[in-house]
Amino acid sequence: MSGANADDASGGGDASRPSVAVFRPADDRIDAAAAFLESLGANPVTDPMLAVEPTGTVPRDAPFVVLTSKTGVELADEAGWDPGDATLAAIGPATAGAARDAGWTVDVVPDEYTSAGLVAALEARVAGERVEVARSDHGSDVLLDGLREADARPTETVLYRLTRPPEAGDSAELAAAGELDAAAFTSSLTVEHFLDAASERDLRDAAVAGLNTATVGAIGPPTAETAAEHGIDVDVVPDDAEFEALATAVVETATQR
Repeated sequence: MSGANADDASGGGDASRPSVAVFRPADDRIDAAAAFLESLGANPVTDPMLAVEPTGTVPRDAPFVVLTSKTGVELADEAGWDPGDATLAAIGPATAGAARDAGWTVDVVPDEYTSAGLVAALEARVAGERVEVARSDHGSDVLLDGLREADARPTETVLYRLTRPPEAGDSAELAAAGELDAAAFTSSLTVEHFLDAASERDLRDAAVAGLNTATVGAIGPPTAETAAEHGIDVDVVPDDAEFEALATAVVETATQR
């Protein structure tokens, strides 16, 4: 085990506190996630499953611009991009907050923080309009297909690529050993990268079995579906697709167990 928090979960931490794996990128997001889990009474197992590789591109000009992550907002802002007169849509409060911090006006935030929620929020406004979708290279087809069904003309710009750090996988070893109490998956890609890391260690079946005796949370239905497709039983899907809601529900369920 290379991570200090993974060592804590395997015996160095408070055994009365559930060990919860978290897979955020290795930046301020993993630190904030760990701090939040600690505030809930958990031992965080920080195992970053995502690395951000900027492409150097910015959103194209269009009457409507959709941003689907805080990371995308920050990269576009750092590159000097500004939405100008475009109607700006953000997938959820974190993305919208980052956009407002950049000095931009956010016009649309859907009630449901998913691609389907964005489509529902925009479909009455975008018929015949070009809609620029700026996001990672792992964006869901649901958004583009939904916009086309609403008679919009979507275009897509990849602002960054998401890769798996080569050192990721401590949590898979803990799960395989039965030493992980819970896991909080924040995207379908974190599920896939967890399983890839387990496979590289020849632990995939054991890691899945370990997860299925633990508490597994997924940030939304698409992530839960990906987990289920790979044989992982999901116990928790919060109503709000935000990390804080996911972490709270996971810790509550794991503690009750």
